[in-house]
Amino acid sequence: MIDPNSNPTRRDVLQAGATGIVAASLAGGAHAAQDVNSGGVPLRPLGKTGEKVSLLALGGYHASVPEEEKDALRLIQRAVDEGVTFLDNAWDYMDGKAEERMGKALAEGKLRAKVFLMTKCCGRTAKDAQSNLEESLKRLQTDHIDLWQFHEINYDNDPDLVFAQGGALEFALKAKEQGKVRFIGFTGHKHPEIHLKMLANPYDWATVQMPLNVMDGQFRSFQHQVLPLLNKRGIGSIGMKSLGGMGEIVKDGHVPVAEAIRYVLSLPISTLVSGIDSEAVLEQNLKIVRSFKPMSHDEMASLESKYLHVAGDGRFEKFKTTQTYDGPVHQRQHGFIA
Repeated sequence: MIDPNSNPTRRDVLQAGATGIVAASLAGGAHAAQDVNSGGVPLRPLGKTGEKVSLLALGGYHASVPEEEKDALRLIQRAVDEGVTFLDNAWDYMDGKAEERMGKALAEGKLRAKVFLMTKCCGRTAKDAQSNLEESLKRLQTDHIDLWQFHEINYDNDPDLVFAQGGALEFALKAKEQGKVRFIGFTGHKHPEIHLKMLANPYDWATVQMPLNVMDGQFRSFQHQVLPLLNKRGIGSIGMKSLGGMGEIVKDGHVPVAEAIRYVLSLPISTLVSGIDSEAVLEQNLKIVRSFKPMSHDEMASLESKYLHVAGDGRFEKFKTTQTYDGPVHQRQHGFIA
């Protein structure tokens, strides 16, 4: 058992992960009796924030993929009307276009009060974080962000930068005091040990976002190393990359979409950010989540075993091993690009 008020060692966390595997695969018991919103989408608690959020979240980047703005606005508005009320975004998505479109969709549809709005901060200094937030608030046409997360904590020294004197967390805490931000979390997709480094620092995070999928358990596993610790501490867990980031798990790994998504929804998470870039994909994912029944322990183990032979080397999780999925803002911060 890990004391939630202590700074865990790597050994502590791995031991917690080993015992947490069973708890994770028994999510059906924890979430068997779920609230459902008016759109028929299940709701789950967001850690200890006191908020309940839609089990399916709308990914802000993909929501702005449609070439015509009107199509993107309609997609966002329809998702909210259908019960997908947890909205994801980031300051750097599409150079700000993703936030601008989401802000316009919410304003035109008078939907701001109906959603739990999350966006992400790319800045690592207090100055850059302040600039990010000011721009995000303007683009999203709101006076506050429900959840503000530090984006792409992917590099080993990112936690040091965020927690440094004059670092981004310093400003985030002020923004929270001012009511511009309600909750603070962080995201990342590279390595669970970087997440653990963030969690070992002296701050009580509201949420953590991480990749979770049927293959994650065999390679640099967030499910086994991070998720049990989040649940132990009452930190809201946000899943992403259930299909591999660009769909590799489905296209190349040949895991059926419904099984891939249902597997992640069966974990003890708060919500899953899904890359919905069209109304057809929205309908597909709504069908899965509305009819969702948690997998049993045996079902999850059987699915894991079926893809075990291609899961151990991370071939379908390149976001863990390459910079292909790292945003240019963060690559620039670390000197990889000019």
